Amino acid sequence: MTGSIAPDPAPGRPLRQDFDFFAGIPFELRDPDGSLPGSNEFDRRPSPEHPIPVVLVHGTGGGRQTNWGAYVPLLHNAGFSVFALTYGAVRGARWPLSQIGGMRPIEDSAVELGVFIDRVLSATGAPHVDIVGHSQGTLVPEYYAKVLGGGANIRKYISLAPMWRGTGGDLGRMALALAGRLGLSQTFVPGFQSLGEMLPGSKLLRQIWAGGTPYLPGIEYWNISTRYDEVVIPYTSGQVPGPPGITVHNIVVQDTCATDLSDHLAICGSRRAAYMVLNALDPEQARPVPCYPVVPFTGD
Repeated sequence: MTGSIAPDPAPGRPLRQDFDFFAGIPFELRDPDGSLPGSNEFDRRPSPEHPIPVVLVHGTGGGRQTNWGAYVPLLHNAGFSVFALTYGAVRGARWPLSQIGGMRPIEDSAVELGVFIDRVLSATGAPHVDIVGHSQGTLVPEYYAKVLGGGANIRKYISLAPMWRGTGGDLGRMALALAGRLGLSQTFVPGFQSLGEMLPGSKLLRQIWAGGTPYLPGIEYWNISTRYDEVVIPYTSGQVPGPPGITVHNIVVQDTCATDLSDHLAICGSRRAAYMVLNALDPEQARPVPCYPVVPFTGD
């Protein structure tokens, strides 16, 4: 930490907002292995209004640019310090494989996340971070928090399409079928070592559920799910109540808008879910969450 860090977290004109799950891909193509504009500004202090930095944790196959095209400009324009990493890429891979994350064991990815959070805390001087995760990116932070002892570094933990009980959907069937054909354990698939760890009953999920809950005291949790999730099946895998003493908010997007047809990807690209995340991070400045048709796959 140095005195040269600028105090203004959002200089210049607001960034263009594009509520589409795939909005970050053009940035990755133009700037391979880069970061979205408005993110990973390690040389800037958070604003007094939003002193806690936000760390975005992508899903399986995602990256720091490709997964968060809808979120970085929204949060940056709202005055947050936004950080994002790519975790779990195949070791030594060159672009574009270097930005296809979530492939390696979740245990290893959680270590990567811990190193990144330490860097964010050191650069910003903040006591904690807030986490926004999608899909596999809802499990990686909890392994870091609960098993690796990083819980004290997290204030709020907001999950999009969480899978606290794992998934028995297409993801699980694909893992079991592939592992069976290859004659391998269901917890190891070459090049995609995280796959089996997301199945119900995996060793990793048993570790996260130690003590009878996936949650930790001292962290405020938000779970945002969709009934039309085709990867997290059943979607209620992510709608786990909290035990006494732990604050957990469970939200299903269709409960407040029947025309929201978000699926597993669209929930990370729609304006509706994004505003829910923004309101969880900044309840003092809550925005109305509109109800309108949300299409699957892309979002708005």
